[in-house]
Amino acid sequence: MTGFSRRQFTAMLALGATLPLIAGPARAADHSVSIKSMKFSPAELTIAVGDTVTFTNEDGAPHTASANDGSFETGRLSEGASASVTFAGAGTFDYFCKVHKSMKAVIIAA
Repeated sequence: MTGFSRRQFTAMLALGATLPLIAGPARAADHSVSIKSMKFSPAELTIAVGDTVTFTNEDGAPHTASANDGSFETGRLSEGASASVTFAGAGTFDYFCKVHKSMKAVIIAA
């Protein structure tokens, strides 16, 4: 080993092994939920905290994506319209369409 003592070299190796762990936070991801044929697709979606979900209405009828607990609300989406929701906390978020109450789905943020 030139220029480094064994202790310095060992310390550098140890630091190098931890660098990926302290390199920075992971980037948030974007997910899509389509509203088509009177269904949310996918009906169950697992995401990470901090991720964003974009709901897009591909039906001729208006729809909403409304959390049962009131934590998010897209508002009324006409055909072709989209709305995005960012999930800042962990949890299971059941949601439905206020226009067509039989339309239900769930997002799991972990």
